[in-house]
Amino acid sequence: MKIRPLQPSVALVCAAALTGCGLIPGTGSDTRTVQVWLMKDSVTEEFLDRFTKEYKKDHPSVKLKFTFQGWNGIGEKVNAALKGKDTPDVIEVGNTQVPQYAESNALTDLTLESVRDLGSEDWLEGLAQPGNINGSQYGIPWYAANRVVIYNKNIFADAGIKDVPKTRTAWLKLSEKLNSNGNQGIYLSGQDWYTLAGFIWEDGGNLAMEKGGSWEGTLDTAEAKRGMNFYKKLQSHGKGPMNADERTPPQEGVFASGKVAQIISTPSAAAVIEKANPQLKGKLGYFSIPGITAKKPGAVFTGGSDLIIPERSKQRSAAIDVVSALASERWQKDLARTMNYVPNKKSLATVDANGHESAAAMAAGARAEGSKATPNSAQWADVEAKNPIKAYMTAVLQGEDHQKAAKDASDKITALLTPR
Repeated sequence: MKIRPLQPSVALVCAAALTGCGLIPGTGSDTRTVQVWLMKDSVTEEFLDRFTKEYKKDHPSVKLKFTFQGWNGIGEKVNAALKGKDTPDVIEVGNTQVPQYAESNALTDLTLESVRDLGSEDWLEGLAQPGNINGSQYGIPWYAANRVVIYNKNIFADAGIKDVPKTRTAWLKLSEKLNSNGNQGIYLSGQDWYTLAGFIWEDGGNLAMEKGGSWEGTLDTAEAKRGMNFYKKLQSHGKGPMNADERTPPQEGVFASGKVAQIISTPSAAAVIEKANPQLKGKLGYFSIPGITAKKPGAVFTGGSDLIIPERSKQRSAAIDVVSALASERWQKDLARTMNYVPNKKSLATVDANGHESAAAMAAGARAEGSKATPNSAQWADVEAKNPIKAYMTAVLQGEDHQKAAKDASDKITALLTPR
């Protein structure tokens, strides 16, 4: 899942002379070079510098060559690499992209390493699930990022609200109270389907289910419709457009007006908000999306990245060592503190990035029961491209027959998930 804004296609290769980059000379004539593709801005140069220096101590005959890629057009580039065009040894991919790459039969099966060396039983489901195809693990979870509630502390204080809500019921009441005095209680676009997915999972429903080897859309189940009904109630406490998603207009800009009490987004939105309105710096708060009961946060869509190794890698053994190191507890903790990510394991998800409120809220959601990723079908990309879920949401919000809209969307999802 892409958790950062689209970047221009970039291939920034770290050279040995650049401070903080990841090209490390080895020793001896048997030096091996492991080529690693990472996504632009996924890590800092400082993190890579620490990683490569320590890795060199344990693997003096291995060079690490990191190349940064932009999200724009990355699917085509990865597919070309898997077919043998300038194939790297390790590739960072969005967690929900793994199924479509695995369909090519061009990925290394890492099931043994996952169980034997990497503690797969403790992985976050939302990262591990998309990388597991028919019982084989092709994607190794690297880091997660998921949605939280970002709120304006001043608006909360002016309304006399001291505590953040812990249940859906309390959240609705709070949002209704905040939706006054010229402020929107919450800005929630009508087609924010990633947020809806979490609500559906919290109610026990699914976007689609696999039955007998075939996928079927399931938005028309009672559980899924309950999730949509909650979305409709919450969305009514603001002025989010019913027929557009969170990018139209960008919700960060709307929140930056200072007249919106809450939005649902990843914590990275805070930087965009504060840039647009510097007066909000230090005035933003965060809490996990509330669940049905106060016993746990609500389920959320878990975005993030996995690491894959192409079958055509010329340094497969060394590549596995690099992936194992990046996915290890030592470097998971470092990455979480450096980038405010959620680590790949539930037992590590308490790492709170030096006490950052946003990271703590995100981690609680990531490890909540029910939090996961989209269905791990290779055809799910077709669903996102056509996206009948968005049209369904708008239809319900505009008062059309819920059952009919849900059935129509489910049938379209089923058709899109049927291989042609």
